[in-house]
Amino acid sequence: MEAAEALTDNRLDIAERLLKAHLKDDPFDAKAIRMLAELAARIGRWADAENLLRRAVEIAPSFTAARANLALVLGRMGRPAEALPLLDRLFEEDGDNLGHFNLKAATLGKLGDFGAAIGLYEQVLERSPKQARVWLSYGHMLKTIGRLDDGVAAYRRAIDIRPSLGEAWFSLANLKTVAFADDDIAAMQAALAGGDLTDDDRVHIDFALGKAMHDRAQWAEAFEYYAAGNALRRTQAPHDAARFTRRVDRCIAAFTAEALAGRAGGGDPAPDPIFVVGMPRAGSTLIEQILSSHSLIEGTSELADIPALARKHGRYPESVLELTAEQRAELGAEYLARTSVQRRTARPLFIDKLPNNWLFVPLIHLILPNAKIIDARRHPLSCCFSNFRQHFARGQDFAYDLADVGQYYADYVRLMAHVDAVLPGKVHRVIYERMVDDTEAEVRALLDYCGLEFEPACLEFHKTERAVRTPSSEQVRRPIYRDATEEWRPYDPHLGPLKDALGIVLDAYPEAPAQRSSPNPQ
Repeated sequence: MEAAEALTDNRLDIAERLLKAHLKDDPFDAKAIRMLAELAARIGRWADAENLLRRAVEIAPSFTAARANLALVLGRMGRPAEALPLLDRLFEEDGDNLGHFNLKAATLGKLGDFGAAIGLYEQVLERSPKQARVWLSYGHMLKTIGRLDDGVAAYRRAIDIRPSLGEAWFSLANLKTVAFADDDIAAMQAALAGGDLTDDDRVHIDFALGKAMHDRAQWAEAFEYYAAGNALRRTQAPHDAARFTRRVDRCIAAFTAEALAGRAGGGDPAPDPIFVVGMPRAGSTLIEQILSSHSLIEGTSELADIPALARKHGRYPESVLELTAEQRAELGAEYLARTSVQRRTARPLFIDKLPNNWLFVPLIHLILPNAKIIDARRHPLSCCFSNFRQHFARGQDFAYDLADVGQYYADYVRLMAHVDAVLPGKVHRVIYERMVDDTEAEVRALLDYCGLEFEPACLEFHKTERAVRTPSSEQVRRPIYRDATEEWRPYDPHLGPLKDALGIVLDAYPEAPAQRSSPNPQ
């Protein structure tokens, strides 16, 4: 009970000490093991959480709460296909638990089965219509498949039930097509002024109000809200920019032309994947939508499989160079097997558009040598400030500080320039501003790189009906537009830290400047 109270109060150090002492005396207490797993999950130790929950289920096979937690953890680790059998058993054993419906719906959504997920959410809401967070999740699914009006209505229903639900307000803002009325702004400001708002709700409302002020051209007020939301979010998800720079240095030191040439051969020869990498908010969703309009290419989503495989054999990047040709082939085959659950058509090629995969381009080359890799690049001020204005659910901790996002962009440019030098022609780069100015020429060059014939549908990408799960979901359902390229300019007086961090990368754009690695890539 003391440990449970400590967990409730987020006193994790006390909870950990109590639980470990208890489990030393009673190592078969499945409930205590589950609590320790919850603690591990809260601090991002997902592998530890998985192992503990598997132990709890092994000790107590009928412990449905532990089984549900395990399914949730597997979903968070990018392994929803493994979670599904656990959920099926939960339904057999505890089929009336609405929480299981919610969890299974979210899991089906991650697997791309949006129709089934929506059906489950509708069952829950029919039985229990006052659940604001279920309306929120339902709205996410509706938005993903393009039912925008229904998605907006679901978000509004969530707000009606709980006006302080920040994520619902931000979800409306994140559609990029909804303009907030005066009453909406007043309601959000009232929620911020209330004393019972959680930090998570406060962050979401700050970003939503930033968008509301931005739409009204109230630039100073918009920046204040964005800065407040980012500052609070950064306390929840701190980013060590210097450590990440050293990681990029290690990648450059490890993946020399000689090291890569000496490992030619191996890997899985399948040409199926097309990776779209780069910074978030750089046009990757637009590229995916264009390519997915081709009859031979299927769009999926931002898949977490490459980062997971990069960690499989030890510390990245050094462990990759220790792999045998057979191991590289096994990793390539494992990637194809893991991602097969995301493929819903018989099209021979598919897209993985996790932007952060730029860090793993050398790994992709070694385990999937025939895969195509496209680098989506956008003007550094436009791209970085767009990241600063975007609240990400997880995975982009660099985005919450202007200096951090500038350094991250510079590191990305630096590694991709190295890849261009050691693997010339491997990566096809799409400059967002060129795509906007001469769309047809850029689309033809893109398809040519992929070895595909031009199809007119790729120029009418906004008419393509498919699920889009990223923040740009509604933007790519409209014809290409130029507005976003200049949105940073009204905020220029605030961008000094960003410009300083970008350094010579800013002046050199769209080319990459010659840069030296930092002296100690440890």
